Amino acid sequence: MARSKYSPTEIEKKWQTQWAANDLYAARDDDPRPKYYNLVMFPYPSGELHIGHWYNYTGADIFGRFMRMRGFNVMQPIGFDAFGLPAENAAIKNNIQPRTWTLDNIARMRTQLRTLGAGWDWTREVVTCLPDYYTWTQWLFLQFYKHGLAYRTKAPANWCPTCNTTLANEQVINGTCERCHSVVERREIDQWLMRITKYADELLRYDGMDWPEKTRLMQTNWIGRSEGAEVRFTVDVPKTNGDGNEHVEIPVFTTRPDTIYGVTFFLLAPEHPLVERLTAPEQREAVAAYLERVSHETEIERLTTDEARPKTGVPLGTSVTNPVSGEQIPVWIADYVLMGFGTGAVMGVPAHDQRDFEFARAFGIPIRVVYQDENDSLDGATMTEAATHVGHVVNSGRFDGLPDSPETIRQFIEHIEQIGAGEATVNYRLRDWLISRQRYWGAPIPVVYCEEHGAVPVPEDQLPVVLPDEVEFKPTGESPLRYVPEFLNTTCPRCGKPATRETDTMDTFICSSWYFLRYADPDDAQQPWSAETIAKWLPVDMYIGGPEHATMHLLYARFFVKALRDMGLLNIDEPFTRLYHQGMVLGPDGQKMSKSRGNVIAPDDVVGRYGADAVRCYLMFMGPFDQGGPWNNQSIEGVARFLNRVWALLTETMEAQTDGVVQSTHGAAAERLRHKAIARVTADFRELRFNTALAGLMEYVNNLNHLREEEPSVARDERFVAAVDELLVLLAPMAPHLTEELWHQRGRVESIHTQSWPEFDPALTVDDIVTLVVQVNGKVREKLEVAPGLSDEQARELVLASPKVQSALDGRPPKKFIYVRERNLANVVG
Repeated sequence: MARSKYSPTEIEKKWQTQWAANDLYAARDDDPRPKYYNLVMFPYPSGELHIGHWYNYTGADIFGRFMRMRGFNVMQPIGFDAFGLPAENAAIKNNIQPRTWTLDNIARMRTQLRTLGAGWDWTREVVTCLPDYYTWTQWLFLQFYKHGLAYRTKAPANWCPTCNTTLANEQVINGTCERCHSVVERREIDQWLMRITKYADELLRYDGMDWPEKTRLMQTNWIGRSEGAEVRFTVDVPKTNGDGNEHVEIPVFTTRPDTIYGVTFFLLAPEHPLVERLTAPEQREAVAAYLERVSHETEIERLTTDEARPKTGVPLGTSVTNPVSGEQIPVWIADYVLMGFGTGAVMGVPAHDQRDFEFARAFGIPIRVVYQDENDSLDGATMTEAATHVGHVVNSGRFDGLPDSPETIRQFIEHIEQIGAGEATVNYRLRDWLISRQRYWGAPIPVVYCEEHGAVPVPEDQLPVVLPDEVEFKPTGESPLRYVPEFLNTTCPRCGKPATRETDTMDTFICSSWYFLRYADPDDAQQPWSAETIAKWLPVDMYIGGPEHATMHLLYARFFVKALRDMGLLNIDEPFTRLYHQGMVLGPDGQKMSKSRGNVIAPDDVVGRYGADAVRCYLMFMGPFDQGGPWNNQSIEGVARFLNRVWALLTETMEAQTDGVVQSTHGAAAERLRHKAIARVTADFRELRFNTALAGLMEYVNNLNHLREEEPSVARDERFVAAVDELLVLLAPMAPHLTEELWHQRGRVESIHTQSWPEFDPALTVDDIVTLVVQVNGKVREKLEVAPGLSDEQARELVLASPKVQSALDGRPPKKFIYVRERNLANVVG
């Protein structure tokens, strides 16, 4: 029997074609097996799968294949997050329509995704830029609107006066427009938001969720729940009609109302509506200049804590009244105070807040200590930094002497409430989600504007509001939708009079906040999903993707599910039960891959040279899946050689079997190796430890080959044959093409990927003999072959009886004996 040669390119193309023809990986809704929804974050159709995609998708696919072989009905869908700014940029650069660019890229990436050999269920593919998907994106927007969770209000935006359009933060480079380099302004414009803040408290709970602690902490910090008090400072300001003054309250939120006697200045956000009325005549010019300057700063710049960025501000020339102390406090505006955070006002306590301290020092504002440690003597005039709240209250009237404690804070709040100056409250860092994008390539917002009725939602039976395919991009960057009369001009659904459509489109995160629901029912033309399919498939059992999505996509998807549940459209509380973050593939130089560094690895090139299975296995072998590692050309050569050894082992074993079956001396050893390999790989796959699983399989192959070298006839032993068969099953999730080919060469009819995952006998995973390593005073002095599981007494007796140990002790009795049974290690201290 002539042995065949391993040809990855030929084999992989053959089986990819056959799997597709047989819909091998299509998940059926009526399958009686327990479901397992295995999901990886879908890609943006940039046109090229990079090696990071391969890394992410390979790990997810291995786990999905493992779960399928363990008896689950696995749904592992794929699709494309197809709206977004890059398509518009490409359209302007290459004079091509975004739709054409996007769909061409999707076609290419489908081919690349199939080359990976992953078990995608292509029957459930979704493409978010197609009307059959965004019809339901628009329908969902209307449901949020009906329930008061989508609303329109004025919100700050980056505005380019030359391009006459808003810009995303990433389009603002050093305060200028990336297109025309004009200085960017901050403007208040009408925009659409989602009321995610309604769910702030529930989003802080993770009951029943297996998520990385770091991700939960990132979301918790982003939501930023703080308990404290809202305190109302007061001021008399001119009435807007110019007829005298009116008494106005300005609320501030503070987590430390116990420091209210330490307030020496009062800050307002430059955008605060009271700034103009509070500005004294002599300060108007300085305030106007400062407001102009701040209007060109992005929110990110204003929030930076970089020490190199100096504190800036301007006094308004007026004061507010501290409601507790009765003092007059000077009012300033400062760029680090934003309207979107808290109330847009801050009480400055420089002695006990570092940011306030730096501001006070920059402008010569007095610093008053209100907490003093008994062992210290703080002086506001000489302090070099803010002091923490330790010791006891000072300079605070009736509260002097109280300790730094929650009870002291409670007493301050109680007093503030008694005098009617505020109340206990909870504040959140989280702000409502701004979803308006002044761009073309996104899902149109289904709203029209009528002179008589204002904003009117498009009736559901008129969906979708279709995005025009052919548009003209202006050099200014304005949304082309403003210049498409057929899109812009319509009639009011209420009165039938002329109206105009909303030309803003939705944030692409809206599309990705529900795509996992559409996968359950992708072909339903009457509804976004049916209750039956949601009950069948949701929630997602395993979700794999990058940690960079913690405070956006992952948070928005949770919000969507909770809101839709409360609308009666879902019966689940959370979208993703288990979340796993993959690591990153670095360049050969250990740096993040980038074209400028010249360290990018092109997947198509390495697949063409080594085959998809070798690339899959190497990517998983380079390090723990949640860490990744640098690409190494020598290492992938080693993995390719391993697959060739697997091919040789299997084909040579088949050749040996033609001479008939025998009972060999090493048959029992092969049986024991088989059970140990099953136990090890099963445990590793469960926890996505793919690198150690592959290391175990390499060791397994080496041990089987060692048995053949010692006793060639073992290859004809049924126990060895079973060990070789199980090798293919264990390797199948990682090298699906190679194992499928060898499985069929061994006469099997059904796909290896439909086989059951093998079981192991725990009794056969335990070695008859283990090596006990003995250290004396930290140095290895002996290795003893012993029975596993010795008691402490048995181990001590055997170790101390060893002549080598006795020699190392030089006849002295041991001072200490330590036996670590799990590691087969003994330590003797002499």
